[in-house]
Amino acid sequence: MGHKLRVGILGTRGIPAHYGGFETCAEEVSVGLVARGHDVTVYCRRGNAPGDPVEYKGVRLRYRSHFAGKASGTLTHALTCTWDAIRRDFDVLLYFNAATGPVAWLARLTRRTPVVLNVDGLEWKRRKWGPIGRAYYVLAEWATTKVVDRIIADSLTIQRYYVERWGTPSTFVPYGAHLGGPERPEVLGEYGLEPRSYFLVVGRLEPDNNADLIVEAFGRVATDKVLVIVGGAGYRSSFAEELRRGAGPRVRFVGPVYRPGHLRELYCGAFAYVHGHEVGGTNPALLQALGSGCCVLALDVPFNAEVVQEAALPYRRDPDDLATQMRRVLADPRLVDRLRRSGPERVREAYRWDRVIDGYERILERAVEGGYHAAPAADVAYPLPAVSQHADRD
Repeated sequence: MGHKLRVGILGTRGIPAHYGGFETCAEEVSVGLVARGHDVTVYCRRGNAPGDPVEYKGVRLRYRSHFAGKASGTLTHALTCTWDAIRRDFDVLLYFNAATGPVAWLARLTRRTPVVLNVDGLEWKRRKWGPIGRAYYVLAEWATTKVVDRIIADSLTIQRYYVERWGTPSTFVPYGAHLGGPERPEVLGEYGLEPRSYFLVVGRLEPDNNADLIVEAFGRVATDKVLVIVGGAGYRSSFAEELRRGAGPRVRFVGPVYRPGHLRELYCGAFAYVHGHEVGGTNPALLQALGSGCCVLALDVPFNAEVVQEAALPYRRDPDDLATQMRRVLADPRLVDRLRRSGPERVREAYRWDRVIDGYERILERAVEGGYHAAPAADVAYPLPAVSQHADRD
């Protein structure tokens, strides 16, 4: 295609990224597309950045209101942003989160603007949702398959799910990660930490991220290292409150870390990173841990296994098994060194942001051209290296 696109990005809290995977991807893709000459607007929630700036690294920022709440925030913000977007001259709209699929229908009904949507993971499987929430997310998945020009799957496992469950093709494009070691190791001192003195967990304090399992496993391991947990709940959570009350003095909750460069230093300084996410696609926190050269222990589910291959040590959803793997890395420096070397190599070969942006650009251009009207089969915009078995447990 080659000419400049006018792109609207909806369904995230906004950029600069301060929250999670959607926001990180929206920032990297929007900034990358602008660098290639496209005109990009990202819709943001008010207060995402101090002063609600109207521009970020060449990306236009627009703000719309929403009703705060665990379930209502995403949907109401997507609705107000879509109402604004359909009155503007966008060539294509890029949504994040399958929950916004029903709202994206509005864009198609009014202007027939091409719509592309990154569905993320299987939200209806998350343990935080009750029956009504789960039913809505199943409905939203179905609606997404009926309204959008193209679904983006950030995981090959998610891509297979949409084919098998809904008979709907998609294009696979993962998230990316940046490579590099520590730049300001003195930052660790602000958290009372020394390099290699802690196990690290990064993620929202939600049941399906298994921070409770990790805390329980760590409590069974005799070590002078501490467990550092980065992340909050984002809303009042009895799960998070109970976790903090029962964690004990060797566990430190530092909350969300937004200061520039600080999270990078926490990754780089960790003795090991423990990933407990059980639901979702390609997880950005896991990718960044690999890219930072962490020794990674990852919950053994298909989403994580697809990402880590041989670059992490898997563990079952069982505190005894995780405790065993923690003791193993504590006792085996050669294993730790191997995992720290293999993580960056895995990111280098399979999860580079420049190639991720290539994939998004190709999909958006094809949507504008009408290239998805014939419902082509599932495809891959970012080919991964051949799949092999992940780290040996013996």
